[in-house]
Amino acid sequence: MQWHTAENLPPDNAQSTGNMMEVAGPWTEVFEGSEMKDMSDGAETLLGSSTLTLAPLVPESPSIRRSQPILITVIRPKGVEHFSSSIPNPFPELCSPSKSPVLNNSLPQLSSNKHLVKVYGEDSHSRSVWVSRAATAREVCHMLVQTAHCSDQENWALLELYPTLGLERCLEDHEVVVEVQATWSLKGDTRLVFCKNYAKYEFFRKPVLFFPETMISDSADVTKDMTSSELIQNLLKSGTCPEIQGFLQVKEPSRKAWKKVYFFLRRSGLYCSTKGSSKEPRHLQYVADLDDLNVYTVVNSRKLYGAPTDFTFCIKPSKNPVRTQDLKILCAENEQTRTCWTSAFRLFKYGKQLQCNYQLSKSAPKILEGSKLTEAKSKSEASLVAMDFSGKAGGRVIENPTEAQSAEREEGQAWRRREALRCSLPNSNAAARPSSIHKSQPWFHGGISRKETQRLIEKQGLVDGMFLIRESQQHAQCFVLSLCYKLKTKHYLVIPCEEGGRKYFTMDDGLTLFIDLLQLVEFHQINKGILPVCLKHPCVCVAL
Repeated sequence: MQWHTAENLPPDNAQSTGNMMEVAGPWTEVFEGSEMKDMSDGAETLLGSSTLTLAPLVPESPSIRRSQPILITVIRPKGVEHFSSSIPNPFPELCSPSKSPVLNNSLPQLSSNKHLVKVYGEDSHSRSVWVSRAATAREVCHMLVQTAHCSDQENWALLELYPTLGLERCLEDHEVVVEVQATWSLKGDTRLVFCKNYAKYEFFRKPVLFFPETMISDSADVTKDMTSSELIQNLLKSGTCPEIQGFLQVKEPSRKAWKKVYFFLRRSGLYCSTKGSSKEPRHLQYVADLDDLNVYTVVNSRKLYGAPTDFTFCIKPSKNPVRTQDLKILCAENEQTRTCWTSAFRLFKYGKQLQCNYQLSKSAPKILEGSKLTEAKSKSEASLVAMDFSGKAGGRVIENPTEAQSAEREEGQAWRRREALRCSLPNSNAAARPSSIHKSQPWFHGGISRKETQRLIEKQGLVDGMFLIRESQQHAQCFVLSLCYKLKTKHYLVIPCEEGGRKYFTMDDGLTLFIDLLQLVEFHQINKGILPVCLKHPCVCVAL
């Protein structure tokens, strides 16, 4: 079969005749299902043939990879300004910074070192604050103290709360908040709660109450005249920490039953005995590593997990999102036993770091008192000054802070005496108009229930002297003083009475009378009276 180019076709064959067809311009033949092989002299040989297809010839051009973009030069007329920095790149990750068509300085400079942290108050309201990537729980608490205008700087903490699972724990002061949040599940309801916690370092002050000798396995080797400070030093020494032991009830996996097991807590981890209370190595079973877990107290454990008592705590891995199958639920017989175990977990895990945090917490208020607080105060607060109008020459500014505080207290007490006298006069119908000064005090919590009271005191730390006053739900016009003593909450009824036509409050059947609840609190902050301990720490709730 012969092939001819269009240039060699005779004139009479310009039209299609028979099996021949005229094609305008140069052309080449390509066969479907054929391959083209380059020869050494540049000629091309067609291998195989089935169907003839015509394709126009194109001038030779450099090979172009279709997987790479082709630079298209845009020719702009003169007088038209080139603007490319006014439109930000919506997909900066698709372009390398060096070849990106968008200038880097046109994008907003977002700081990757700042993170938005949402913190809830105990009234369920929340506040979002920007914190640095390395911000600790202590630093975040100081920020919230300033923004919420708290009256004191001490004993504030961040609580990690799992509402659905009933788990909560107080973050250590040195823990990084962003790293803690990174372990949360995106679909969970985990939150941070800003609240008081007086018991965070209470075991440093009263170690015997938190670590009874019956729970220390080598208590026989400890001399009877050991002081509290020596006991704490032994707990914090590496390798010589006494182990904690005792019976705990553990929930068996995939079952509702609880089993009583003897546990040992050592520096190397948590162990349980497979044969009674035996400590022999062949009877010890390894349970968990202290470095890889956190300890939580369990709220409402009877309803959620069917626990035999309310003194339940839980250990779970600290690096992974919480899963129900990863939880190890343990139940103690009383509050002292649970507190001993949870405190020992913290000491064994963090050791001397807790002691350092405790020293910083004691020195922080002194540093704040000696520093200049004018920067943290608002302009309206800084513009207020204390004045003394007792002299004949008019008023004077009280510059001494101690004198200003004393004048403030005297003025408040004088106003309270006048208010109490006015409300207690016989012709003023005192029974119908009781003093309401207590409603503005942080320790008054209105008509909360007894169960809510115990829950609130437990959350803020079971320390001696923590208290609040609430309205009685069983006795009309009466109040209840709820006080924590030796890890237990006691309740005292405050009864109104009348004497000489005036209204008073009493807790000892009229032996000691108070004109209002504020006087009752101030008296028992100095004198125990019928109480086992003086009132020290008011249980407060701060709205963020």
